[in-house]
Amino acid sequence: MKIAVAKGDGIGPEIMDAVLKIFKAADTPLEYEFVDMGKWVFDKGFNNGMTPEALQTIEKLGVLFKGPMETPKGKGVKSINVTARKTWNTYANKRTFQTLHGVDTVFSKAGIPIDITVVRENIEDTYGGIEHMLTHDVALSRRFITRPGSLQVIRYAFEMAKQKNARRITCGHKANIMKITDGLFLECFYEVAKNYPELQADDVIVDDLCMKLVTRPDSFDVVVLTNLQGDIVSDLCAGLVGGLGFAPSANIGDHISIFEAVHGTAPDIAGKNIANPTALLLSGFGMLRHLGLLQSAVMIENALLYTLESGVHTGDFGDKSKPSVNTTQFADAIIANFGKKPSHNPKPDLVDVPSACTVFNLEKNAMMESVEGENEKIVGVDMFIESNVQPEEIAKKCQRHAGVKFKLINISNRGTQVWPTGSRYTNLVNQYNARFESLDGEGLNQQDIIGLYVSLSGDFKIPSLELLNMWGDKKGYSLAQGQ
Repeated sequence: MKIAVAKGDGIGPEIMDAVLKIFKAADTPLEYEFVDMGKWVFDKGFNNGMTPEALQTIEKLGVLFKGPMETPKGKGVKSINVTARKTWNTYANKRTFQTLHGVDTVFSKAGIPIDITVVRENIEDTYGGIEHMLTHDVALSRRFITRPGSLQVIRYAFEMAKQKNARRITCGHKANIMKITDGLFLECFYEVAKNYPELQADDVIVDDLCMKLVTRPDSFDVVVLTNLQGDIVSDLCAGLVGGLGFAPSANIGDHISIFEAVHGTAPDIAGKNIANPTALLLSGFGMLRHLGLLQSAVMIENALLYTLESGVHTGDFGDKSKPSVNTTQFADAIIANFGKKPSHNPKPDLVDVPSACTVFNLEKNAMMESVEGENEKIVGVDMFIESNVQPEEIAKKCQRHAGVKFKLINISNRGTQVWPTGSRYTNLVNQYNARFESLDGEGLNQQDIIGLYVSLSGDFKIPSLELLNMWGDKKGYSLAQGQ
């Protein structure tokens, strides 16, 4: 079975060589096609951090095993890690955090076992990276949460939880504040939950979730979150089990999957052969299981657990009274322990069920779209206006341009209403949102909106606008604070 391998930057080549050495010693039935990805590829002029040949190889093979990669700073290029995940629609980022005996934490010392799987939406949210300066003082980031994208990752999380025999699956969210975006994600969660009555499904506001994770982590099993919140929470969970050196990651898509460590390139120790390869090795176990190579995964994982339990450690963890080993020695110790099982949580022997990746020759991009339940109606528009005058002056000018189809409903600044009511203690920036709605409550068309835009542009610079949509009685827009 052939997979694509990218060694990465910094410590990437060292830890990848260590992991592949372990796989070879275990007679793991894999062949490797090495591809060119990373900062050095950026430096050669490839703005996505990979050569065309690398992209073609990965799309042909369907699996990429990669080391950590660095994105050049200050060159206006996107993260290669995010680009790879989004390009190939690896929509589910699965990160598993387990107590490892030999890796001391406050929870292991207290006898509190941790086994948490975080499933992070991997494509959308602020990681779309769609940002604009609306004025010289105001930056905008667009946060996309879609129904098809949410359903995709949530279905994966429920199916994975079912296979894991999880007792609980939790949706972390901020729907109490972001009622439309996080609200949509939460709505999709409970929509999918109806198909899995055997699983206990609940939700927790993300700040409360973080507090509960550091006080009672053993009460959680599978947690599914949006992209940014999932990134933060998964790093928090890494801290519960010893740090990013023990945080594996699988990026799962329908056609292509990527397996990588969560941690970075650690340039300060690159080339010294002292890096800890455990996170990449744990990611490799996820890859082997994904490919059905269960026997190899179990044998190597038991050897790793036995090695950790025996006190063998690299310099970043373990009993400091015992000398640490380097990267190569750590790999050799694992190989020497093949066939041994740890006294704590040994993995049961399994038989391989190889499942070579199906190669898809896609002729066009898949369009994901749900059925529109009720007819859409445009009922108004938010005009984002650049100005440094007071709200009353903005309102007078806006009302003059409202015409016979629009009425000015309110004006807000940074999401807080400042007209028709407000407080002098609300600090302002030089961008207002003037909300216009249909004067007679009837639907509007885009020509009406363009007409208002043209009229207003005589008095204001309008960097952005958003239509106010409704589906039946359901508003597709939020209210301002104080509205």
